[in-house]
Amino acid sequence: MTVTRFAPSPTGYIHVGNLRTALMNYLIARKSGGTFILRLDDTDQERSKQEYIDGLKADLEWLGLTWDRIEQQSLRLDRYAEVAEELRQSGDLYEVFETPTELDLKRKKLLNMGKPPVYDRAGLGLSPAEKDKLRAEREGYWRFKLDQKRTEWTDGILGDVSIDTASVSDPVLIRADGQVLYTFASSVDDVDMGITHIVRGADHVTNTATQVQIMQAMGGTPPAFAHHSLLTGPQGEGLSKRLGTLSIRDLRAQGVAKEALLSLMARLGSSQPVELRMSLDEIADGFDLSQFGAAPTKFDAEDLWPLTRARNQALPFPVVRERILAFGVPPEMAERFWRVASANITTLADLDHWWTLARDGADPVIAPEDADFVKEAMALLPPPPYSETTWADWTTAVKDATGRKGKGLFMPLRLAVTGEASGPDMGDLMPLLQKVRARG
Repeated sequence: MTVTRFAPSPTGYIHVGNLRTALMNYLIARKSGGTFILRLDDTDQERSKQEYIDGLKADLEWLGLTWDRIEQQSLRLDRYAEVAEELRQSGDLYEVFETPTELDLKRKKLLNMGKPPVYDRAGLGLSPAEKDKLRAEREGYWRFKLDQKRTEWTDGILGDVSIDTASVSDPVLIRADGQVLYTFASSVDDVDMGITHIVRGADHVTNTATQVQIMQAMGGTPPAFAHHSLLTGPQGEGLSKRLGTLSIRDLRAQGVAKEALLSLMARLGSSQPVELRMSLDEIADGFDLSQFGAAPTKFDAEDLWPLTRARNQALPFPVVRERILAFGVPPEMAERFWRVASANITTLADLDHWWTLARDGADPVIAPEDADFVKEAMALLPPPPYSETTWADWTTAVKDATGRKGKGLFMPLRLAVTGEASGPDMGDLMPLLQKVRARG
């Protein structure tokens, strides 16, 4: 059975980059009838916070990315300690003592010699007596001994990948304070939880080679990996510094529709066109991991608004009825109001603008050269309530009285009544108007 996972660190709110990863793993599981696990990578107890756990759950639930079960790394520390001891006994995990300053000097020396700054494995040459002496001065930490051979796999997006681990430093898996690091905890979890497929960012490719070796040292079978492209800004600029403003909760607060987010993220970076889909089932039907490429992918938040507009304008009245009534629209006017206003909104919050205009009237916009014309026209407009024929009857009367026609007739009257040069058809809008301020 297919088992995938989304494994965020609860050290902040999830953003569009996280969503892309979560969605891909979710869709793979759902298309195959498999299991989707939400795993909280919260071994960093200082930075992990309950508010972020609550926030990411709320974001995923809003999006409809429901998980089959939830796991939490902070509850699995005994298991990590057990596997670490097994790797110590097998010689795959060894203790080291270099300080950050000492490591930095080693790196600089190697670079000055024109060599790659790979850790020299000095810890492997320490005698028991030397280790005891160092332990008396400082806490040791633990590195995984890579086999320094090529690690190869067929990537679901990148194709055949080969990483020479001789060019990679043995990774630190356990810090001096005992904290288990991501590379180790994730590898243990992926084996223990039977993860069969992992989709994540291309910045993890080298890390994948390391984790494959850790899994194999545990006696586990590595899952199938796929590494999606990284997101950039619309001009190709780095997106990482902007991700804080692209959190799912902030986009939701701005009125972005979840269907817009999901539809964009399910196709962004693929050869398939971005098309609005109104359900996750529809998105899953068209999802094909093989259609994605490795090149950096441009993300522009502005692309979410046309999709949001299309989604909102397509909503049937029953879906928005309660929201419209909450604005104070009389029940008998609600469906007419939606029919008139829906074609002129991007977010559902825009409905408030049109109801405020209908209820209170708008500040008239009158060009100086049209002032006398508008004054004469307003004298011909009766007070509300208005009917479906009011606009046609009124503009005909104004045309007969002033001789104006075409744009010179209609635009000044629209601006005087609504304060805007565009909007709903005036014939449809007039029956909703309870006040026209330009009438005086």
